[in-house]
Amino acid sequence: MQRKWIAPAPALARVAARLGRALAVPAAAYEPFVVAGHVVGWLRPERAQRLARWPQFFRRSDHALELAASLDTPEARAQALLAVARTLAAEGALTAWRDERYTVAASPGQKTLFELERAAARYFGIHTFAAHANGLTGDEDRWRMWLARRSPVKAIDPGLLDNLVGGGIAAGADAAATLVKEAWEEAGLEKPLSRHAQCAGSVDICRATSDGLQRETIYAYDLWLPADFAPANQDGEAVGHRLYAPEDVLAVLATDNITADASLVIVDFLIRHGHIPPGDPGFAALDALRRPPALHPASEQLKRL
Repeated sequence: MQRKWIAPAPALARVAARLGRALAVPAAAYEPFVVAGHVVGWLRPERAQRLARWPQFFRRSDHALELAASLDTPEARAQALLAVARTLAAEGALTAWRDERYTVAASPGQKTLFELERAAARYFGIHTFAAHANGLTGDEDRWRMWLARRSPVKAIDPGLLDNLVGGGIAAGADAAATLVKEAWEEAGLEKPLSRHAQCAGSVDICRATSDGLQRETIYAYDLWLPADFAPANQDGEAVGHRLYAPEDVLAVLATDNITADASLVIVDFLIRHGHIPPGDPGFAALDALRRPPALHPASEQLKRL
């Protein structure tokens, strides 16, 4: 009987060191972005100052940037922020325009406060959501994992390795629908196959990036595929796929050749399936990366407004 593969401690130490840097919680100061009394984003002071130059839309205090109370419907807020985002994009302050919106609420499941162009999400530091799938063949003890190579013209993380399937959850969609959609576009997976993906929970990211603050919850799926399956990208966002053995996946995770998001989703898989045992010296550090501390206690910030 084949024994379960266990990740070697020295390799895990290299992975923990790399991801500790790549997923570090920001140390710089951020100001809360407040809408209808709720903290929905976080901005660097210089960005808050730039936005305050739209006094018809924003009010800046010593402690926060607030959206004007006169913008009192989701539609009015969305239109105002769309105008702001278009100007920021023209100034080169945003990544490539996506013409796709994210829903913004006080917390998941609550009523929508507004929708925001995806390219502006990190600029405003809003909480976004995504769905990623580990594409796997074999069995839980000894498996191989499909990784995709991102197109070199992608606006974010061009040319890096990524999960087989992954994408942001747009307004009006949910994690399951997003996964099915992205599975076809990114890997040519038909619905009868992609619908077998099992959601195993979620991981969280809170880190500073070149385009702002990434605050994202990623719903992690495991998708076991037939041995003869071969991915076929449909939308031009991936330029190749390769099947990796466990030890090769671990080697990639120790490098900057794979996105931080995909790395965390894979580490979550390794922990869940017992390939990183709790007794490993690197376990605690890697486990903690799945649930980073909140940037600031929002309630305390609001008390000082």
